[in-house]
Amino acid sequence: MEHVIGGKFKLGRKIGSGSFGELYLGTNIQSGEEVAIKLESVKTKHPQLHYESKLYMLLQGGTGIPHLKWFGMEGEYHIMVIDLLGPSLEDLFNYCNRKFTLKTVLMLADQLLNRVEYMHSRGFLHRDIKPDNFLIGLGRKANQVYIIDFGLAKSIETFKLINTYLTEQSRRDDLESLGYVLMYFLRGSLPWQGLKAGTKKQKYDKISEKKLLTPFEVLCKSYSPEFISYFQYCRSLRFEDKPDYAYLKKLFRDLFIREGYQYDYVFDWTVLKYPQIGSNTRSRPSGRTTAVGPSADRAERTSVGQDIRDRFSGAVEAFARRNASGSGHPGDHSKQKTVEDSRMPSKEPRLHQSGGMESRSSQARNAQGDPSLRNFEFLSISAERRK
Repeated sequence: MEHVIGGKFKLGRKIGSGSFGELYLGTNIQSGEEVAIKLESVKTKHPQLHYESKLYMLLQGGTGIPHLKWFGMEGEYHIMVIDLLGPSLEDLFNYCNRKFTLKTVLMLADQLLNRVEYMHSRGFLHRDIKPDNFLIGLGRKANQVYIIDFGLAKSIETFKLINTYLTEQSRRDDLESLGYVLMYFLRGSLPWQGLKAGTKKQKYDKISEKKLLTPFEVLCKSYSPEFISYFQYCRSLRFEDKPDYAYLKKLFRDLFIREGYQYDYVFDWTVLKYPQIGSNTRSRPSGRTTAVGPSADRAERTSVGQDIRDRFSGAVEAFARRNASGSGHPGDHSKQKTVEDSRMPSKEPRLHQSGGMESRSSQARNAQGDPSLRNFEFLSISAERRK
């Protein structure tokens, strides 16, 4: 039996499940467009889809914000229909043997700063900045980074009202977390990752202690001083200060120029031919030079060539692996597994037409490993002190 969501989207094979619910591939029966469909049981103890859908409605229109096509309730499920995206930066990091070159990190930094700046400009903190929550687009959007997972996002104004008690985060904390992401990509890991402990609380305590005992000069040792300057600037901000995003982007763009790089969107995974993200043309464009970085107001350059129809062999496989519960160790670089072996559950979702309201919503929450621990590894030190 075929299930049609909102009278428009056909439910396909299941590609992921976890604490967030279930994630399916889907198809727009009118246009043939492939989409992602996220289901959350109406009986769940901690529902989040409705909150995320409201947030995505407020963020719609920004570059790198997934397009939410429908949100509503049918049968026993809250349902969101969203853009189908490619692999996360964590997936690509694993594919590249857990090291990115400086060129790739600097090109990513420009886009990541733009995404965080846009969220802040719309009045929200993300509060869960980590590689898993940045995804690459598909087809002609294969060079564009998307930001997802707004389950922990909060209003900046709300935090201003309660800051008397020094209990919450501000824009500086998102930026410091982003700095940890960049160093993670350059180094291969952060000094406080992989620590052993008897209990979860002990592990959190060890991570906090190691962060506090690791000065930025040590964290960024052997790397360009611009990264130290980035962290020092973030730490200099007061709670209510609006960051100078242009200054931070200029830090990295100037470094990019000095290194003699071309802003050609040839990332490390492009060179290694990560399967089926964008066009069939993987080589560096010949005889072409490009400007150093897009402006904050301009959408990033899209890849050259035809859209890839056979998405299931690569990008969607990574998408499914990222959202699957009980997935493998982050160091697993297997590239042969496909989602063709993934089947619909024996007990299909019980859906019926219930006049769900049309709305906007979010990408599925990452369920790999321990999401709360993963978040804590990239949390700013100042935010930890308020925990």
